[in-house]
Amino acid sequence: MRFFEHQENARAQTLRLLALFALTVIALVLAVNGALALTWRVVSPAWAGYPAYFFSVNTGVTLLFVLGGWWLETSSLQGGGARLARRAGAREAWPASRLPEQRLCNIVSELAIAASMKPPQVMVLPREDSINAFAAGWSERDAVVAVTQGALDKLSRDELQGLLAHEFSHLCEGDTRLNMRLAGMVFGLEMVFGLGRSLCAADEHGRRSLLALPGLAIMATGSLGWLAGRALKAAVSRQREFLADARAVQFTRSKDGLGGVLRKVAGEQARATRQLGGHAPELHPAVQHMLLVSAARQQRWFASHPPLAERIRRIYGRPMAALSPQSGDEDAATRPAALF
Repeated sequence: MRFFEHQENARAQTLRLLALFALTVIALVLAVNGALALTWRVVSPAWAGYPAYFFSVNTGVTLLFVLGGWWLETSSLQGGGARLARRAGAREAWPASRLPEQRLCNIVSELAIAASMKPPQVMVLPREDSINAFAAGWSERDAVVAVTQGALDKLSRDELQGLLAHEFSHLCEGDTRLNMRLAGMVFGLEMVFGLGRSLCAADEHGRRSLLALPGLAIMATGSLGWLAGRALKAAVSRQREFLADARAVQFTRSKDGLGGVLRKVAGEQARATRQLGGHAPELHPAVQHMLLVSAARQQRWFASHPPLAERIRRIYGRPMAALSPQSGDEDAATRPAALF
């Protein structure tokens, strides 16, 4: 894997997508102004121009909702990564009493030294049997790495190291902070749509006010901005996953570390899909976009993670068979379960 080339490509793609995100906000402001200007001309019987500060007020209110929604959403995520991890059902690791968790803490300490950063708090999701993990936090001071019990039980040491190296990349590159800020901005775009919908809402007698027409214009433009924001946020998330995969290979100098993890997840998901009638189990919605692998069923444009087969192909340079998850003490060359 040419991991440096993959990293630079992912960073360049991220910058382009963030520029598009900023342009989306600008386009939303212009679209709201245009829609309200057209609405004013339609409802004004003897149109003689726009009221004073018409466009300034429209712009200010739109930005107030976008930035206000961003502030509300990011404020709800304050409290550090540990608070978010606990919402997802995680607890602190117990290295003194559990050997797998001692191994987990040792690997975290090793990677922190290699990355020249303060070790994040180590947490475990004890009720999750699937292989997964996530990193959260605004900075190194409140950073957390949480690993599922399934990862502790089913991964070898090299594979667990590859998984944690992926999460360390998110912390080193500031992806956790970026994801939370983009989530706030998308919520702000959604609030513009919500404003238009509230103006269009009928009262208890089924009647709508005169504000329904401008509300319809705001709702139409707001929905386009919200959908574009969601799609761009998901696209940024996918590029950061590719970047974290490449950084993990760089950290560990091994394709089979993270590659083995993703192949075991592929086998695990295939088995869960067969057993559960097409629905793999999902973790808490608050951390879905932060996970190593998301099981959430999403349309391609709004998927926060790239397809597993594509991630595995990039790591190995060719399609690879899925692996049947077994004990973490067994050899990584577990019997193939399926072929991508």
